[in-house]
Amino acid sequence: QLSAYNFSWIPGKKCGTIILSAEELSNCRDSATMQFCANKLDKKDFFGKSDPFMVFYRSNEDGTFTICHKTEVVKNTLNPVWQPFTIPVRALCNGDYDRTIKVEVYDWDRDGSHDFIGDFTTSYRELARGQSQFNVYEVSKSSVSTDQQHVFWLLRSGNPSQSTSLHYMNPYQLNAYAMALKAVGEIIQDYDSDKMFPALGFGAKLPPDGRVSHEFPLNGNMENPYCNGIEGILEAYHQSLKTVQLYGPTNFAPVVNHVARYAAAVQDGSQYFVLLIITDGVISDMAQTKEAIVNGAKLPMSIIIVGVGQAEFDAMVELDGDDIRISSRGKLAERDIVQFVPFRDYMDRTGNHVLSMARLAKDVLAEIPDQFISYMKSRGIKPNPAPPPYTPPGHTHHHTQI
Repeated sequence: QLSAYNFSWIPGKKCGTIILSAEELSNCRDSATMQFCANKLDKKDFFGKSDPFMVFYRSNEDGTFTICHKTEVVKNTLNPVWQPFTIPVRALCNGDYDRTIKVEVYDWDRDGSHDFIGDFTTSYRELARGQSQFNVYEVSKSSVSTDQQHVFWLLRSGNPSQSTSLHYMNPYQLNAYAMALKAVGEIIQDYDSDKMFPALGFGAKLPPDGRVSHEFPLNGNMENPYCNGIEGILEAYHQSLKTVQLYGPTNFAPVVNHVARYAAAVQDGSQYFVLLIITDGVISDMAQTKEAIVNGAKLPMSIIIVGVGQAEFDAMVELDGDDIRISSRGKLAERDIVQFVPFRDYMDRTGNHVLSMARLAKDVLAEIPDQFISYMKSRGIKPNPAPPPYTPPGHTHHHTQI
């Protein structure tokens, strides 16, 4: 505390008191990039849902709190996904990794009388663990008659070098993304004749200028993004983690539209395209993705979405469209082309081994045959005649009548 000045000495004036408090700044130069989302918030608006935003407070040495960051307002939703933000660690906790950070959540009102939804506390040390069970928070608002709880979780923090990241490269075992890619990829790769697969990433800053991309080749080759088999994709994935910086927002629409452009060029039934998306459940462009899927439903393509991690996958279930056919701008998708599979349902308790490849294969491929046939039938495309039976040289093929 620096000083307290009382200005009551001014004749005829009754002035207030100004108290200036100061704290020695640490020499910490780290910065943190974080992204949060929430699930099942309170419905605060009479004619709509809620317009939630988050307020972050740094705790001071005297026990008070100071606002250090506010997120943007996400309009009309009970399941918001906020944009990523970067903040100096010094501003967040003055470099003290264990100092309390308080987060309050409000429903925005135009007149400024924002409605309190709830709050939670954490620390930078906890946040730095990245997306994990340690960064799922129950936001509570207690009252006389009710105790309302809503789940928030940290979507993106830190980098693949942190052991709690889903992208963490452990030298002794595959991470969640690689495990899902290998297990699911080995199921569907046999339906491709040459085993050459274009592999794309989305949501990263690319070298050398840090440009954010939602549609970049994992192998770094814009002209030839193809990888040789699942092992080739895994190798490209591991290399890309060393060169790109993971960054939000997480947009699906660009990669869906990427595949749709290829599918639109071949509609004679000679080719059918399957897009495999492996995701932690975060999506920042839901409306655009729905529109891309509705447009893609007219083309020879299907989408398999595999969810990794422990987050809720409500948005992925919605894209699946099994219960309610997906629509965009009032237009229903011509057919269902999305299959969603939560990978954790097929793992053992350690999360390191697939319990049943047979069951995983069955569920991954459950809808693809019907989706394929529905497209061909809708376009009046019939199978080519079966080739004649192979007859070895020097042998005569005998027909047998029954």
